[in-house]
Amino acid sequence: MLLLSLPIPFSTITESMRKPSSSSSSSSSSYGVTSTDALKHQSAMKKSRKLPSFSTSAALITDPGSFEVGRFVGSYGFMNITSYSSFQSGGLSSKPRFDESLGYSSEDIERLRVQDVGEGQVKIRLYEGRIIQGPLKGTRIVFKVYPGQRAGGIEADMMAANELKSHAFLQSDSKTFCPNLQILLGGFETKTGEQWLAFRNDGIYSAADYAKRASESMTKDLAKGKEMLWNPYDWEQKMKRRRFFIVKLLNGAINGLVYIHDHDRLHQSLGPASVVLNTIVEREAAYLVPRLRDLAFSVDIRYSSLGADPGPLSEGLWRRASAAGAFTPLEKRAYGVSDDIYEAGLLFAFLAFVPFCEAGIMDALSLQRLFESTFQLDLVAAREYCVADDRLIEAVKFLDLGDGAGWELLQAMLNPDYRRRPIAEAVLNHRFMTGAVL
Repeated sequence: MLLLSLPIPFSTITESMRKPSSSSSSSSSSYGVTSTDALKHQSAMKKSRKLPSFSTSAALITDPGSFEVGRFVGSYGFMNITSYSSFQSGGLSSKPRFDESLGYSSEDIERLRVQDVGEGQVKIRLYEGRIIQGPLKGTRIVFKVYPGQRAGGIEADMMAANELKSHAFLQSDSKTFCPNLQILLGGFETKTGEQWLAFRNDGIYSAADYAKRASESMTKDLAKGKEMLWNPYDWEQKMKRRRFFIVKLLNGAINGLVYIHDHDRLHQSLGPASVVLNTIVEREAAYLVPRLRDLAFSVDIRYSSLGADPGPLSEGLWRRASAAGAFTPLEKRAYGVSDDIYEAGLLFAFLAFVPFCEAGIMDALSLQRLFESTFQLDLVAAREYCVADDRLIEAVKFLDLGDGAGWELLQAMLNPDYRRRPIAEAVLNHRFMTGAVL
């Protein structure tokens, strides 16, 4: 059971959105640079990125009367994860294991025997809505509703407060704000203690939704037989569109992670459902803008914060950092960055396999166990296994592009030694992620 301190008052955090904050960069454009190397040369490698300007902090709306609530669109489930294998990336606190579209069953959870998993009490609801007054009148929004203490306990308030605080911090730098982050427009607390966070509605689909639909499409196409397709080149063209869509999706997600890390924060719950998409139609890839969401477990990695006592939502991360030999602030920061990279690697693996397989052939949990438990993060051995399975052939072809560039990048991101994983910007600049191999 987590021991949680009292949540930060909603009004305190919303006020902080109007205050400027400083940020530092820990990035490098060289693929071979690891998080540890980059942090040692942080000041020398700091640079500003020219990104589209968006005023994200000037008009935070906190009046409930400014909003209109629409239809219910879904919910989030949470699981408490309290033990991990030696290669597992994740926290010892509750972390979102995302929306119902992933279809995780009790049997799926049981297969991951290295973990002790139990259902958490925090349930998040999602609603569509719009702003009905003020300068943003008519803007479509998505409400993320955290239950009050009566239903979700103090933990729910802590998660809501941390998500609000994280967005406030990241959106305070409006001159360089990244387009690949979900934008918080406001929020309010109800009389029953529920925390309603209002995000700009830039899409209600997630990467998990896209992968599910793509997998179902593979099932239908293969049931027909390739010879039944009216255009002999249609299959290959469809696979090319899918590859392009996924690379662009990953590029946007990693770009968002670069921005978060450059501004001294970790994501800490990155996965298929924490990437929101404005479209899941592959022919519309040119207009695709992936955005990271779910910052309830985000961690402050400024050096002033690393020297303080860990909060209840980050104590698991720092416990694992100590177990890995990371004790100094520099080492802890490098470990935290590499932990996000590991989760991004699992996201990469998910999108490299699930959309290219028939429904039910591969899922996030079985894929993670295949890499971690069966092959001990040896991606060369994993590839040999996948090549022998005809059901995985399109996924193998995708990762084989550019003389195995996908496997190369995936192996680096899932390196068992956290010191040897690349930083986010190095991942972003890898030839597979830039689309040079397409």
